[in-house]
Amino acid sequence: MTFQRARTDEQRTQRRRQILDTAAAMLREMPVAELSLNALSRRACLAKANVLRYFESREAILLELLDTEIQEWIRELDRTMSPVGGSVTERGDQLADVLAVSLAARPVLCDLLSAQGSVLERNISTDLAIGHKHAARRSLSALQSLIIRDLPELGDAGASALIETTLLMAMAAWPCSHPAEAMKAAYAADPGLAAMRVNFVDVVRRTAAVAISGLIARQHDTDLFRP
Repeated sequence: MTFQRARTDEQRTQRRRQILDTAAAMLREMPVAELSLNALSRRACLAKANVLRYFESREAILLELLDTEIQEWIRELDRTMSPVGGSVTERGDQLADVLAVSLAARPVLCDLLSAQGSVLERNISTDLAIGHKHAARRSLSALQSLIIRDLPELGDAGASALIETTLLMAMAAWPCSHPAEAMKAAYAADPGLAAMRVNFVDVVRRTAAVAISGLIARQHDTDLFRP
């Protein structure tokens, strides 16, 4: 394998983009848990050591992809979300539906989110962790603005709490709604067990709708929103 070192900032950016695009393509074919640095290096036609010239670890690559996926999701929400009429409950239910359906339509984002705390944030440097969390904070601020635009009754604290609740539920519900082959076979073999299989959209929508109602009802409860 011949490797030509990128010598300019533009070449380095292109090489990083090549690695990220390759990882993104692989995640459309396999879950995060199956994407290894060796497999990524082979697909990108680079030696493993050369990939590590541009990213400190596999997790660093996946974290950058997570940041990109979240930003694309926010841009999509900005294009598709529009204020609707009706009561607070009706508008809250509509917002909950939009959040759940839009997340379900982004399996790579949901898979990365579900692996964030247990995998992606484990094998990284402090500097990378700081950069990632600053990026996450900017994304959360953008999400908060979109939610307040559609449901101003939530206020800043309520919108922030809704985002936290919805994303945490998505992290938990995604792997549960995509069981292993043995569990799929069990559900198929025993219809009585089928009701135990998690429906991602249903559970995220329901959680978000209940959270919205509760947050609005208790928006003056300072203890609820205390850090």
